Amino acid sequence: MTEAMLRGQKGLASVKDLPVRQDGPPPGGFPPVRYARRIANSGPSGLAVVLFSSVVIGWGMYQVGQGNLHRRTLKAEKIAARQAILPLIQAEEDARFVREKKKFMEEEAKIMANVPGWKVGENVYNSGRWMPPSTGKIRAEC
Repeated sequence: MTEAMLRGQKGLASVKDLPVRQDGPPPGGFPPVRYARRIANSGPSGLAVVLFSSVVIGWGMYQVGQGNLHRRTLKAEKIAARQAILPLIQAEEDARFVREKKKFMEEEAKIMANVPGWKVGENVYNSGRWMPPSTGKIRAEC
């Protein structure tokens, strides 16, 4: 709408001549502004979290215990198997030791043939006790 149509005349004499149109609140007023801190109650309660955590931890500890029992069983089986074949392994090692000692004594007799008073195979330490070589070899290789 034009001004001339509103006032019925041309031109504007004063701003005060315009019809007043002012914005205001709706009838009954605006709804109240919520300014208080209200946090929505979402998620499980503290008690539920603690109970759930306890159940999960308890189940995990049970699984650890079951794994320990299984590992202990496997270890006992491994030890029993090793103990069962130990006499065979020891017999093989003893036979190998005898062969090596015989070879070593023949070589020692050949090398020390010109030394007077040398006794082949005699212990030079004279401790009175026989000790097997700790390395599993008769002599150290050079």
